[in-house]
Amino acid sequence: MSDTILDQLIIMSRSLGRPELDYVILGEGNTSARIDADTFWVKASGHELRTIEPEGFVCVSRRQVLSMLDAGPLTDLQVKEQLDQSKVPGPQLPCGRGHPSVETVLHALCLGLEGVNFVGHTHPTAINAITCSEGFEAAVAGRLFPDEIVVCGPAPALVPYVDPGLPLARCVRDALHRFLDDQGEVPKVILMQNHGLIALGRTAQHVENITAMAVKAARIRSGTYALGGPRFLTPEAVARIHTRPDEKYRRQVIGE
Repeated sequence: MSDTILDQLIIMSRSLGRPELDYVILGEGNTSARIDADTFWVKASGHELRTIEPEGFVCVSRRQVLSMLDAGPLTDLQVKEQLDQSKVPGPQLPCGRGHPSVETVLHALCLGLEGVNFVGHTHPTAINAITCSEGFEAAVAGRLFPDEIVVCGPAPALVPYVDPGLPLARCVRDALHRFLDDQGEVPKVILMQNHGLIALGRTAQHVENITAMAVKAARIRSGTYALGGPRFLTPEAVARIHTRPDEKYRRQVIGE
């Protein structure tokens, strides 16, 4: 198994991009991985996850990227220039010729959360069928089965639709603050209205597991509406599964 962060990120990205999984097509989606306290790898714009090579990633300074959050209104050109200026030489490659993904600020935020070392942002058809619906919030208002809780946590963080890029990153920041206040822990799943999914993991395998389970849960949610709609587990049942010692052990075994 590859033991470098970039190699792990490439393997994870190609797996998330497999056509049969229906998570992304063409140049959709972006991924990232924490290198150290201030640097991380992030996908360069336009590259396809399915076939991405090392040159498809750039190394950036998290400190410089995050400075954009409170910089006030920025034009698209100013955002592009600041993202390019955030590039730094990586541990395996020079900083690269690619342009950091428009969602780089979002990745910088997520990689600053406790226990988050890898991030996978995808647009699964099964999930977007829900995030693009009138019933989005109602459909994800509860958990449906124990393994969804074990892998994806007790609840997702929800983000209303805003323009991708810096506006979205600012909205995600607000959603993360709300979630941390409400739940007292870091989310594993972020669902963005009319946009897609973000999976936050300690390991690359954890991100893959979360994405796969979130997609399964989305299919089940949609299917329940043929029989009257979702029957959510009670908050007490969710809390019980989330804190059971045997389930904590099982999380470790399957990649967390």
